[in-house]
Amino acid sequence: MKLDPFYLIVDSAAWIERLVPLGVKLVQLRVKDQDEASLREHIRASKAVCGRYGCQLIVNDYWRLAIEEDCDFVHLGQEDLAEADVKAIRKAGLRLGLSTHDDVELETALHAEPDYVALGPIYPTVLKQMKWAPQGLDRIAVWKRRLGDLPLVAIGGLTVERIAGVFAQGADSAAVVTDITRNAHPEARALEWLAATAQWR
Repeated sequence: MKLDPFYLIVDSAAWIERLVPLGVKLVQLRVKDQDEASLREHIRASKAVCGRYGCQLIVNDYWRLAIEEDCDFVHLGQEDLAEADVKAIRKAGLRLGLSTHDDVELETALHAEPDYVALGPIYPTVLKQMKWAPQGLDRIAVWKRRLGDLPLVAIGGLTVERIAGVFAQGADSAAVVTDITRNAHPEARALEWLAATAQWR
């Protein structure tokens, strides 16, 4: 499987409706602290937009809803993985992405036979408090050697100015949140990401 090099992560269907039409081909919907009805609305609206524009939608965390809403990709953190029914996810035909932060988590992830592995944070991140120190670029190369052909997503503190180094170390995709969503001009910044990742597409 090949991932688009530009991996956008947003927290609402509204962001997807706003940014996917610009040419985004890979987006994760990571909604927090919403009731089930709201989550379904976000997923359904996001699916509709992604279907219209040929964008791969990945649902974060809510694997049961992803199955029920006939999605085709889910991403889980390690805590969510521990509680998830991976067999049910696979039986439903969903592809699976997993987060990793250290060697133990990587081994746990590989045991679940994911479709891609994410490593982070590469740089300090303002998105959430992390108990892990920034991994740095060198760790990307180490992880990629261990993964082989399995796609590797780099995440955490990435900006347009930093992505060349990420790909030089072997990452297949660069995930971004705040460099776009907290930018004064999100659409313009997303277009910069699309242009900067074009050579790896």
